[in-house]
This record gives sequence, C-alpha cells and structure tokens, in this order.
Amino acid sequence: MDNMGSLAQTLNASGGTESAGFLNDLVAQLWPNINIAGCKMVKDIVEPILASTLPGPLKNLKFVKIDLGDVPMHLSEVDTHKTSGGGIQLEMDVTWDSKSDIELDGSMVPKIGIERIHLKGRLSVLLAPLTTVIPCIGAAQVAFINPPKLDLDFTDAANIADLGIISGTVRQTILGIIGGMAVLPNRFLVKLDNSSDWFKTYQPHVGVVRVTIERAVGIAGPKKSGAKRLLAKIVKDVPDCYCKVTVGAEEVWRTTTKKNDRDPEWNETRDFLVSDFDQNIVLDVDDDDVGADDDIGEGSISIKDILLGGGSKDIALSHKGEPTGAHLTVHAKFFNLVSDASALSTSDSQGEGQFCGLATVLVASVLGLDGKRDELRPSVKVTWGAKEFRTAVKTYTPGTDIFNPSFDQAFRIPVTRDLLDSGASFRIALLNKETETGAVDIPFADVLNGPDGVANAFDVGNGATVRASVSLKGLQIAH
Repeated sequence: MDNMGSLAQTLNASGGTESAGFLNDLVAQLWPNINIAGCKMVKDIVEPILASTLPGPLKNLKFVKIDLGDVPMHLSEVDTHKTSGGGIQLEMDVTWDSKSDIELDGSMVPKIGIERIHLKGRLSVLLAPLTTVIPCIGAAQVAFINPPKLDLDFTDAANIADLGIISGTVRQTILGIIGGMAVLPNRFLVKLDNSSDWFKTYQPHVGVVRVTIERAVGIAGPKKSGAKRLLAKIVKDVPDCYCKVTVGAEEVWRTTTKKNDRDPEWNETRDFLVSDFDQNIVLDVDDDDVGADDDIGEGSISIKDILLGGGSKDIALSHKGEPTGAHLTVHAKFFNLVSDASALSTSDSQGEGQFCGLATVLVASVLGLDGKRDELRPSVKVTWGAKEFRTAVKTYTPGTDIFNPSFDQAFRIPVTRDLLDSGASFRIALLNKETETGAVDIPFADVLNGPDGVANAFDVGNGATVRASVSLKGLQIAH
C-alpha cells in the first residue's frame, strides 16, 4: 500500500455478503457436538478463570450443571475474501439467543442459574495456510472483530444476581475470557493439520492506527443520583473529564483529566495495533469523581470509516442509548508495518504513547526434552529489555507428546524509542515448572539486519531446541 489509491482500495475491498444458509444448516447438524464440546471448554477454561478473578466468596463458584440448550447460533451476512498472506478469510454476523440450563453453586453464595445467553457480534474465521493435501487447510483461526455484546438472563432462584454485583461480575469475567481468547488481535487456533507450520499459520497485523483525542464540546455532566446529585446542586459541580480509548482486546488507554471543563481539550495521542480495518475505536468519556467515576457518554467509529472520511471525525456521545448533545473530535493516521530498518528510526514516532515499530516473537514448539513425562511442565519465556512474556505451561495427557510439545503462541512487543536505543538482545528461555533449564540470546543486530528477522530451532542446551522466530517491522505512513 504505497499510495492513496492502494489504501482506499484496501479499505473498500470486499467479496460481497452472501447468504449463510449452508453454514446455518451445518451448525444446526453439528450443534449437539458443539454443545458437548462447548460445555467441556466452559468447565475446563472458564471455571478456573472465574476462581482466580471473582472477588471474595464468589471465588468458590463452580459449574454444577452446563447445558447450552438446543438452539444453535445463527450466522448471516457472510463476506469471503483472500488475505494478503494467501489465506481465506470469512467474516459473518453471529447471533445466539440460547435456551440454556446452567447452574453455578458456591459454599457462601446462593445457587446461580442462567437460563438464557444473548450473544451478538461479527466473527472472523481465517483459513491458513492453504495446502495441497486434504483438507487443503492447515488451520482455522477464529476471533470476534470487536468485543461481542453479551447479556445473561438469571433464573428466579438467583434474583440476588439481578441486583447487580454477581450478574455484572460474572458477565464481565466471561467477556474478559472471550476477549483474551478470541477478540482481535487474539485468535482461537484450531489445527486441521497437525503438521501445519505456525510460522505460516500466524496472521500478522495489517498496521498501526495513531489516534489523537482532540477535544470534547458540550459536556453537560453525568446524571447523578442520591447524595451526589444533592452535592452537585450545592457546589455547581462541573465535570473533571477524561477519555478512555480501546481498540479490540488491546489495553485500554486513558487520557489525562481536565478539571472543571465542559469543553475539555486534550490533543493527546496513542498508537494501536490493527488486525482488521473493521475494528472499532471505542470512546468513553467519564467524570473523575470521588469514589466511583461517573459515565458521561460513549461513542465509536470503525478504523475503516474514519480513514475513508479523511482521518478526522466529530463523534456524537450517547449515554445508555440516549444522545447527550456532546461530541468528541478524533483524528486517526494509519501506518503500514514494513521490513525496513530505516523506518524504525523515523522521527514521526517521538511522543508518549507512540511507537516506531513492532517486534513479533513466534514460539512454535520445543524439541528433545528429557526426563519423566509426569514431571515435565515445559514453557518458554521471552524477554526483551524490561518486557517479559511466557507461553502456556504444558502437561502430559494421554495422546500428547510432552517431550516435543507445540505452543503456537505469538508475542507482540511495540517498539519504543527506549527499547530501540538500548540495543538489548532477545532472550528465549526454556523452563520446567519455574526452573530455567536453558536459554539462548539473539543479538538485536541479527534481528534488525535479517530480511525477515531470525527464525531457527535454537539450541538451549541439554539436547533441547526451541523453534521460534523474531522479527522487527518499522512504521511507514500509508497514503
């Protein structure tokens, strides 16, 4: 994408939406199997995360009954197109109004029943790499393009949940789990060919969007209740505004707070990685208040729409679906990720929250582990400067090769000026449980000067190797 025409063509590219009749028939036939598999995933994945994230007595909640019901998910508005990497991407709307039968029980809280799940979002299914061996697809990677909408209906026996804390906490925890597993840039990987190469399967980001929050106009202040409303009348409270910005499952960014200002001006900028041009820039303006902060208004716009609109937009803010009369001025620039060392040193990326490139570390597998299989708990730790990441810990289960485990994980490290100037080596360490058993240092210069970085089966000692790749991309403004 080297000129304005190519960026516009990319943003407008679409295979056209089609009927999802065949896919819905397929989902309906598979639903009994999907129900069983889904219930097992909920028990194995969701329950431990609930235990580690829910507060206080809610930590004891466990699923005592899980049935997703006989109503399958419904698919519509299917768009199919080729990716730049040669794969096939399907995008489709997903709606699900389940008649479920789910119960959670804990020793210190009443039994909680969930009788309906309402889920709505747009799903991306990436099929890559394409091969010449049946089924001709190496893997499928599934993700929501934006965080889905989720509502839970609790049974009459759990009216306490409808009072707020349990309902909201369970819902937010489940959304957090979905976000961590399957909201872009996170993709849920399903290998269709066990020999599929992670280096070819991984889908890189399409680029970086630089978002500037300029100002808000016409902030009337949040609607307060009780003591806060009385206090606001006495002191003629003027809101202390800040704006939260999210793109997909990336970390939330918060601007500074502007005190006592109904027309706050920020002119603050932050970079976000982009996996799909249909990802939304979600904006949430709040009043920094004593105790809990108050909502003022929300708005959103897709990356595609703001770029096609010239890179600037006044976005109307609403509160609980009602217009507030306020609007927020937002600007966006898009940068391509390019394999050009000079692009890493661009002077366009000097401000706080801006980065000049992206380092990507792919950990495919470990080969040649030694020891007793029941005592092996291998994982891989990646370090660059102060940044540290770790893969999942593998354990032996029947049918798995714990001596040659696959990880197929990606770690994305935004390159800041400090990281670039440090010249620190990348370090890949092999761990068993919490003990480091071997490591290798990859010089920064080797990664920087390699045409596609460095990819190898790295010898970490004791006869073991870690198959990994490390690459660096710089930023280049897209026209």
